[in-house]
Amino acid sequence: MLQRLVDEFRAVPVTRQALLVAAGLGGVALVSAAAYLAKQRLDNTPPKRWRKAGELTEIYVYPIKSCGPVVLQAIDCIATGPGQDLMRDRTFLVTNEDGKFVTARMKPKMVLIAPRYDAPTTTLYLQAPGMPELRIDVGELARKATRGATADPVTERSVVWGEGVTVLDCGDTVAQWFSRYLLDKDSGYRLRYYPHAHSQRRRNGDDTGTLHDETSYMLFNEASVTELNGRLENKVTPLRFRPNFVVRGPEPYAEDRWKWVRIGDVVFRYRIPCLRCVFTTIDPDTGVAHPDKEPLRTLKQYRQIPALGESPALGIHLGLRRAGSVKIGDSVYFA
Repeated sequence: MLQRLVDEFRAVPVTRQALLVAAGLGGVALVSAAAYLAKQRLDNTPPKRWRKAGELTEIYVYPIKSCGPVVLQAIDCIATGPGQDLMRDRTFLVTNEDGKFVTARMKPKMVLIAPRYDAPTTTLYLQAPGMPELRIDVGELARKATRGATADPVTERSVVWGEGVTVLDCGDTVAQWFSRYLLDKDSGYRLRYYPHAHSQRRRNGDDTGTLHDETSYMLFNEASVTELNGRLENKVTPLRFRPNFVVRGPEPYAEDRWKWVRIGDVVFRYRIPCLRCVFTTIDPDTGVAHPDKEPLRTLKQYRQIPALGESPALGIHLGLRRAGSVKIGDSVYFA
């Protein structure tokens, strides 16, 4: 049977053969594309049945990448990350003069830069040891962006984990403040602002967020750090791991198995585990790295995922699937 079909195909003129092959390949491509889209829809359709895991006990937003958090009682959840008005998660980053981002992995005392927003949240105030308070008019930065960043001379190109993003420079006064605090010099570092309402990066698709390492949301289970502390001489808090959400109720590391998360009515999809690096060795209260690389060293003894290399996992990265607001005390569900 197969040989007869081959013989019949060979009897067809070459141009006709080419058309038949093209049509066949096109059909396969269409079927493959349809199957892929169907799988995507299925993977991103929230489940109908949920199980309660516990309740939301802490909410953090980090306006400047690698700097201190703002502690909140409630937050709005949009695709690019948690926020309120112009106070959004990781929309500022420190860079060198060439636009490459700087983190606390390089300059640990960045974690001591304490942000504060006054309502309405259009002005960002920064404090750091030995420095005068710095005021940044975020409203003016946002207005510059809406007027057309491409026509504005402060528009710059920065690089975050090898991916380019368009940002606004925050000016020389702000640059001098960061340079003096982090470099003891009048220049060398700049502060940039990410004004966009969408992700410009594709590290994890649309879930990459603004200037995040991986995704726009990270959830942490309180019991996981309690279990870890049972192995440590010097105890740590959940803030050591810079989560957006801390959940109380589940057993240690239960979040490893969650594919979906719902907080109140807001729905998230699990994307990847949160792999831990030397950042976890920096004490958020002192800005000093642990001399024995703890708790990273202990985590490597029991929290490595062979397929993902040597970095241990703790917490989970999430992508938003249903927007809304969450608050402290909201029930947390999983599926």
